[in-house]
Order: sequence, then structure tokens, then C-alpha cells
Amino acid sequence: MRASAKAISCTHPSLHLSHPNIESFVWNNLIRASTRSRVQNPAFPPALSLYLRMRLHAVLPDLHTFPFLLQSINTPHRGRQLHAQILLLGLANDPFVQTSLINMYSSCGTPTFARQAFDEITQPDLPSWNAIIHANAKAGMIHIARKLFDQMPEKNVISWSCMIHGYVSCGEYKAALSLFRSLQTLEGSQLRPNEFTMSSVLSACARLGALQHGKWVHAYIDKTGMKIDVVLGTSLIDMYAKCGSIERAKCIFDNLGPEKDVMAWSAMITAFSMHGLSEECLELFARMVNDGVRPNAVTFVAVLCACVHGGLVSEGNEYFKRMMNEYGVSPMIQHYGCMVDLYSRAGRIEDAWNVVKSMPMEPDVMIWGALLNGARIHGDVETCEIAITKLLELDPANSSAYVLLSNVYAKLGRWREVRHLRDLMEVRGIKKLPGCSLVEVDGVIREFFAGDNSHPELLNLYVMLDEIMKRLEKHGYERNTGEVLLDLDEEGKEFALSLHSEKLAIAYCFLRTSPGTTIRIVKNLRICSDCHVAIKIISKEFNREIIVRDCNRFHHFKNGLCSCKDYW
Repeated sequence: MRASAKAISCTHPSLHLSHPNIESFVWNNLIRASTRSRVQNPAFPPALSLYLRMRLHAVLPDLHTFPFLLQSINTPHRGRQLHAQILLLGLANDPFVQTSLINMYSSCGTPTFARQAFDEITQPDLPSWNAIIHANAKAGMIHIARKLFDQMPEKNVISWSCMIHGYVSCGEYKAALSLFRSLQTLEGSQLRPNEFTMSSVLSACARLGALQHGKWVHAYIDKTGMKIDVVLGTSLIDMYAKCGSIERAKCIFDNLGPEKDVMAWSAMITAFSMHGLSEECLELFARMVNDGVRPNAVTFVAVLCACVHGGLVSEGNEYFKRMMNEYGVSPMIQHYGCMVDLYSRAGRIEDAWNVVKSMPMEPDVMIWGALLNGARIHGDVETCEIAITKLLELDPANSSAYVLLSNVYAKLGRWREVRHLRDLMEVRGIKKLPGCSLVEVDGVIREFFAGDNSHPELLNLYVMLDEIMKRLEKHGYERNTGEVLLDLDEEGKEFALSLHSEKLAIAYCFLRTSPGTTIRIVKNLRICSDCHVAIKIISKEFNREIIVRDCNRFHHFKNGLCSCKDYW
């Protein structure tokens, strides 16, 4: 410890702390100040250096020392050492210290130690309960977090917010909304959701594409008089954009006024980007710069994505250079992924390869996936085979990689290779991710899976779907059986196409909504060419606006046209 303290003390020559009787509260204040400093050394935090010097000067730590010190600890080994000292000093029964230990172990990624610290508390207080719920949710153990939540003797708004946020973080969006509704129905409770609660609820609505839920949450915010600051406003922009209502997102953005920060600007730029409004996206970026707001890495991901969706290769290349040269933003793997996607979609596979080779980091799943998808679009089998090999080295269970390569083989009529890939998937226990589409009708979120035979209204859905398809065929629609990656006869392929999840969702909406009602669909996979063609005709034949959010972008179908201009 002496050697460590001596080495660290050289890094703080301005402190001149040499008096052996210096009061502990001075050291505590220094430790607290160091945790707030922007200058941090992850290898050896400044707060820990100060603590070592404090002990070197024979100053005894007290109840106020460890809560701030523990905030700076980032390894479980150091955390356990400090935990041992807390026990030796007899400070383990202080509630503030106990909660700090739980939070420290959670931030170190050791929920088991966090639970051990919690279980050692004889009578956990409310902050300790909240801390252990957050620790489990953060670690992805959401069901354990919920069990603890239900066992709590009392709850406050932080308890509810932690649990709702935990559900959102773990992808349990419906559960998050259900828990929020439970909070609303508490009888005689004085609990009121805060801005953090509402941001989490809005995030759940955004992920589900649940516009009706989102609009209700927005109305609740207005009704309770909650101020829509930049943070909450950014959440509203994100929610409306991801629910397909770009106009409402723009309205929220405009109403935020001049105090908009870089995250609010970036949220609106991202909104335009995901909706394929590349021109509006780039114009807003120019406005942002003119208003003196400096773009960050998130902003440039959105701008480069807009170039990808619009096929703006030269513009994307220019923004990539400006990001580094003009704004000093070092490219992250997401930016390189956008450039690979941009070049490969445009058929410039060699340029995409050059980006991959020039990257200072190892390509990840996103990079190889972008290259594979672009090569698939342009029929570059050799690049597809290389990309899938690299993809499967990183992620052996990636079913999408097999499907994309299978798609290439199928379009070339190489069914032997298609069957080989399918057999390989079966041997390795890899199952194709089923297509799933979500729609919100009368405030209820419905799920539809490709080829689903378990839906309670299956017969009515098939009857409606058959009627839709017959009307489409009268207008020249022919099923694109090349999209079916199975060695079936043509009749079997046509039937398989008709059972894609977005077609089932549209049939359900025709049954449950009045004519002219806009249909909003959220799909977990990329929309296929056959469904894209079919939905364009449906939008014109049935006079319906249909908005589909797939895993890449939004498609706004209206009057027989799509906003993507058939480039996706």
C-alpha cells in the first residue's frame, strides 16, 4: 500500500496533504470531488489514490468515506477489498454504505456479489431494495428483479421506475406498459410517475410501435403538468418517430425552442433518417450546425444512415470525411458499418472491401452482415461466401447469415446448396428467426407470425387474405416465388408467401378497422420483395395508407407507391 500511495501521490502535487492530523471530512470532500471529475483513470481511479493517501496519513475512514469511494470502483477485486475494509472498520451496518456496496457490485457486473451484500442486510431499507432490483434488471435477470419487486414491503416512484426501465432494457416492452398501468390503478396511492418513469414508458411504446399508447402517455404528461424538458422532449420525438408519426415528432422538436441540445437535434435527424427522408435529414443537419450546436458521433450515424437509405454515395463519403476532419469525431464501428452498407448496397463491393480493410478495429457482425447483404443484392456469390464465413466465426448461431446466403443460392436456382445450408442449420440446431409483425388495434397490441396456425381468428384471416390476393391478381400482381427459400413446387411457394406475417397483420386490420384507417406495422425482419410489391398494390386498391417499420427503416405505402422508392 505504501508503494501505491507514494506512486499516486506524485500525480497530485498540488494537494500538499502531509499533516498527520488532517480531518477525515476534508479527505471525504476530496474523494467526493474526485468522483465528479471528468479526468478519470480507469486503471487506478483518483478517488482510490486519495483513499490510499488518507490511510497513509493515518486518518480513519468514516461513514461518509465509502459511499463516494465505491462509486469510482470498476473491478470486483478492488470492490471486495474495500468491502473487507468496511467490515473490519465496523461500518457495514450503515444503510448508505450497504446501498453503495450493492450499486458498486452491480456496476462491476457481478450481480451475485450484489445479492450477497443485500442478503447480509438484516433490515433492508427502501434504497437497498431499489438498488438490488436495479442490479438484477441490469444483469438481464428481470424475473428475479420482478420477484424482489413484488416482495418489497413498500415502494416509491424509484422502485416502479427501476422495474419499468428494467423491463424495457430486457426487451419486455409489453410487461413495461402493463406495470405502468398497474401503477396508474393503485388505489389511494400518492405515487406519481416522474420524468424518468415516463421516458422509460415512452421507450417501450417506441419499440412496440404503439402509437395509441404513446399518444395516451403524452396526454398524461400534459395533464399532470409535467414539464417537457429536453430529455423528455427527446423521448417524445423518438417515440413518435418510431411509431411512424414523423409529423408529431417534428412538432415536438419545434416546440422545444432554442434550448435544444445535441441529443434533441440528433433524435430528429435520426427520425428523418429512419423514415428515408434523406433530404430533410441533411437540411436539418445543416440547420443544427448553423445554430452553433456541435454534432457528435450519434448525429453522424444518423446522417450516414440517411445517405445509405437514399443511395447518396458521394454525399456519405463527404460527411464521413467532415466528421473526422472538421469535427474531430473518431469513427466508431457503427460509422464504418454505414460506409460498408452504403458502398455495398450501391454495388461498389470493392470500395466496401477497402473500408473493411482500412478499419482500425476488427470487423464485427454488423460489418460482415452489411457486406453480405449488399453482395446478396448484387449477386456477388464469392463475397457472400467470404462474409458468411467471417460472420459465423463471430456468431455461429446467426440464422440470418444462413438465410441471406441461401437467398443468393435460391435466386440462382442452386437448390443443392440451399438444401445443404438447411441441413447444416438443422445439424447445428440453428432455427430461422420467424417473421413477426405487430399491430395496435383499439389500444391492444397483436402479434402475427409467418405461417402461424394458432391464431384464434385464423379462418377469418385466411378468408380475408384470399380475397385481398384475388383483387391484387386482377391488377397484375404475380407472387415473387424467388423469395421463398425452400425447394417447393410453385403452388407451395405461393402459399408460403401469402402467410408472411405482414400480410396476416394487414388482413387482421382489414377485419378490425374501418375503411381508410391507416395501418401501422412493426416487423422484426427486413420486408421481402414480394410483400413490398403486394403492399404497394394494396395501398392503392383498398385506398389505405400502410406504414411498415422493418428492421432497417420505414416504408410508407400510399397510392401504389413506397417512400423508399424501391431502394432498401
